[in-house]
Amino acid sequence: MKDKVRVGIVGSQFEAEIHALSFAKIPHLAEVVAAASPQREHVEAFVQRFRIPRAYTDYRRMLEDRDIDLITICAPNDLHAQITIDAAQSGKHVVCEKPLCLNLEEAEAMIQACQRNHVFLFYAEELCFAPKYVRAKELAEEGAFGKVYLVKQSEKHFGPHSAWFWDVERSGGGVLMDMGCHGIEFARWFLNKKRIKSVYAHLGTYVHGGKTKGEDESLTILEFEDNAYAVIEDSWAKRGGMDDRAEIYGEGGVTYAILHMGISLITYSEYGYGYAVEKAPTTKGWTFTVYEELWNYGFPQEMEHFAKCVMGLEKPIETGEDGKTVLEVIMAAYQSAREGRKIILPFTPQGVKKPIDLWLGEAP
Repeated sequence: MKDKVRVGIVGSQFEAEIHALSFAKIPHLAEVVAAASPQREHVEAFVQRFRIPRAYTDYRRMLEDRDIDLITICAPNDLHAQITIDAAQSGKHVVCEKPLCLNLEEAEAMIQACQRNHVFLFYAEELCFAPKYVRAKELAEEGAFGKVYLVKQSEKHFGPHSAWFWDVERSGGGVLMDMGCHGIEFARWFLNKKRIKSVYAHLGTYVHGGKTKGEDESLTILEFEDNAYAVIEDSWAKRGGMDDRAEIYGEGGVTYAILHMGISLITYSEYGYGYAVEKAPTTKGWTFTVYEELWNYGFPQEMEHFAKCVMGLEKPIETGEDGKTVLEVIMAAYQSAREGRKIILPFTPQGVKKPIDLWLGEAP
């Protein structure tokens, strides 16, 4: 067994920086040895900043590096499937950022490629590792709430970190694709991945219609077996910075986990701040500044878990199959929003290029 996992990152901007910083917190288990991005200036600045030995402008060249055990995909959604398949064929384990890909056919191809080549496909859902949320789940498992019947999760801010997400051809959808995927998998994980029976959703574009065909507000209701349900709220239209929270209701108790409260500074800035190369516009004005942000979101814990899985020390709790299930729910939500009715699962429409087509009426 290797002394540590060698990692290559596909991407060099916002999410790639989160991965690089997260792996830097677990040097005993993993080391980033390469990064790839078609934008030479970006990737060279990226590797210099994080002291990564090698930079590539073509991820396929990076996959030829026999020293790499695991790659993480921090590229736009429309590239996830092909990068995963190429990585699997190169014998590399894969961490794929959410959402898994654009459609169920791509998801199945990714899963099959990794299975054929005997490599892991990890689904990067960090909320399953966020300490406040982990503690809430522990409380539920300790019986603090009795039978849990409702899980609520919401994430709201004023728009995506990367401009490509406004383009639904690249992203596959709007805020439901970008952030609703978090809440869906959080609810599944919290309820021990019980079967989802139905999906009902309302979507709308209220603020950013000049930028995107995608929705900037979404409300999704999931009905689980065993008489439980989840409410997932997401927004790209909320001013004032990030708001990320969960609420858990049981017949014997309740807990409210507000990710940014109790761990933050009250800050005013004319200029913005952040660890990204480009300061986030949402950090201007009054904000709650989270200290140890990566740890509070669970990113280092997530990467530590994936590294331990590659080393044979743990079994994965978030896989490609989970990502595919989330994608199925998202597709059902878009269909529900178009038809104004509950969609019963399983829901496996054929020939859909991207989920938002089901809402826009552009699916076959």
